[in-house]
Amino acid sequence: MFENITIGQYYPTDSFIHRLDPRTKIVFTAAYIVMLFVINNFWGYLAAGVLLVVMLVTSKIPVRYVFKGLKGIIFIIVLTVILNMFMTQGDVIWSWGFLQITKQGVDTAVKMAIRLVFLVVGTSLMTLTTSPIDLTDGMEACMNVMPGIRKYAHELAMMMSIALRFIPTLLDETQKIMKAQKARGAQLDTGGLIQRAKALVPILVPLFVSAFRRADELAVAMEARCYRGGKGRTRLKQLVYERRDVITYTAMFIMIAVLWGSRYFPLDVLPTWLRG
Repeated sequence: MFENITIGQYYPTDSFIHRLDPRTKIVFTAAYIVMLFVINNFWGYLAAGVLLVVMLVTSKIPVRYVFKGLKGIIFIIVLTVILNMFMTQGDVIWSWGFLQITKQGVDTAVKMAIRLVFLVVGTSLMTLTTSPIDLTDGMEACMNVMPGIRKYAHELAMMMSIALRFIPTLLDETQKIMKAQKARGAQLDTGGLIQRAKALVPILVPLFVSAFRRADELAVAMEARCYRGGKGRTRLKQLVYERRDVITYTAMFIMIAVLWGSRYFPLDVLPTWLRG
């Protein structure tokens, strides 16, 4: 279960996307996420899907490794689809008692499922191709240009980076604790919902203890290295835009134009069931 979560992990390899400036990847990912909620028809989702495939191929990361991160959110996707199908008002295509499925509900459910898949895969690509140190520097540089939070840019970037960095560590720790409890006879996968919830207590307690211990060790290590925040802090590696970043920004503006323009693409050439 937990090994299927890819957000926060880094997959080291040599690719065009790996060599990009972290600021470029953060801005591109943010633009892609925004455009996912702007597109509203078949052409838009097709263009977003093609772009995602191009990024996957360019990143040189195994497709199976990227998409295994979807296993962790299958429940959320299914729940979203069910809620949209049964709770959206419109033309009824199936009913049983008080339960009704509408044409508009199915359309909304499909769109939301596609958006969630594209969202998870797109954000996973950013963390998989960016090391934690580069991600911290990139987030700090991006927040330094935002009024209101510029003053706290370094601290916010550091907190987000540490959170992303420790996601795989805590998941691995959870796996070890679960295996240890099962070896001692704990029944974690049997019984009803209440029994399974009670069975989580022997896992959560040592997990929280371990998390606080790691946090304390990290604080001591930062203190021993005279860490005093971002004021006056220098970096060994300075972020510098290169030609590949200019190419990527150009591609980003083209992406925005295409995805925004897809809202006005003609739908007459499509079958009726694909028109949205």
